[in-house]
Amino acid sequence: MEWILVFGITVALGYNFINGLHDAANSIATVVATRVLSPVKAIILAAFFNLLGPLILTTAIAETISRGVFIPEYLTLEIVIIGVICASFWTLFTAYVGLPVSSVHSLVGGLVGSAVAYGGLNVVILPSLSVIGQIIGLAIIGMIGGAGIIYLLACYFKEQNPRKYMPIGAFFGFILIIPTAIALHYLVISGILKIILFIVISPCLGFLIAFLLGSLVTRFFRNSNTSTMNGIFNKLQIISASFYSLGHGSNDGQNAMGVITTMLVLAGVISDYTVPLWVILACSGAISLGTLTGGWKIVQTMAKKITQLRPYQGFCAETGGGIVLLFVSLFGIPVSTTHAISGCVMGVGSVRGTAAVQWSMVRQIVTAWVITIPLTAVGGFAVCSMYLVILGR
Repeated sequence: MEWILVFGITVALGYNFINGLHDAANSIATVVATRVLSPVKAIILAAFFNLLGPLILTTAIAETISRGVFIPEYLTLEIVIIGVICASFWTLFTAYVGLPVSSVHSLVGGLVGSAVAYGGLNVVILPSLSVIGQIIGLAIIGMIGGAGIIYLLACYFKEQNPRKYMPIGAFFGFILIIPTAIALHYLVISGILKIILFIVISPCLGFLIAFLLGSLVTRFFRNSNTSTMNGIFNKLQIISASFYSLGHGSNDGQNAMGVITTMLVLAGVISDYTVPLWVILACSGAISLGTLTGGWKIVQTMAKKITQLRPYQGFCAETGGGIVLLFVSLFGIPVSTTHAISGCVMGVGSVRGTAAVQWSMVRQIVTAWVITIPLTAVGGFAVCSMYLVILGR
């Protein structure tokens, strides 16, 4: 049992290293794109705050990964390790080809696939019908309210054909009402549902926050010249990049913590799912080391291929992403930092008009988002099934 536990911990730390390598772009893309910091300096900055994030914020994400997606008592160490290996291969492959995908969704997909192959669907924590009904009801209220508000605003500003803005209002009404209900403790969601919901919510929330921040900044500085704005936001962007990296470490940095904690419980080393300090330090160190290595192809995609960023836009994108990550981390919701910052980059780019965003590249990225969980789940299921056949189980 000891050797398999050591192997499993090594695999989980390797996953966190790949996570840091893959998601380095999330923390530094905007600050590199605007040439505020050199790539090396930006990565060192991100690595430091990645390390700091889990130490000063909650470990709720680790608890969600360890026992909030599936019932770990029904599994074995080998099954968990198979899921992590499948997630690592997908994350490493997409880093190689330069495609920004979600490391956490890769992990969830791999773990769910291998768990279902071993213990069936009963192993996965599925939502109750009452919770689904709550979400549907809130969605309807949010969509109607959002459509009505945007219609009234369009009428107030004397826009032609104000009704054409109603679908946009309805969409963002839905996006805002779910996080609001969670923050007010009206809606309590658990299991894989919270992860699936925030595949849509986190990038759209990032888009909205970054768009609003960008609009406010451009309005406030509309009479300022470019050199003045660059001088101000070059400095502010270092702060916003640090803030975002802190959120990145507190969210993505905890994925392997949850996995290792599960392994320790299954091996009988610890009796509950409280994350040991050495696990926090080891996982934070692994993701920081991965960030120092850097994922340069993804940096290029995030920094240049979605939209051309200016320093104030980089500040707005990073600040918006940091706000989203701080919120979801406090409520134990594992989200894709890739999704969050991508949505923010799209949002702040849209301030200059929809033509400023390369929507063909956005479509490629969104496609990768959609297929990640199903693809890694199928991979985890297939590998685990072959493993069980070999063992004759």
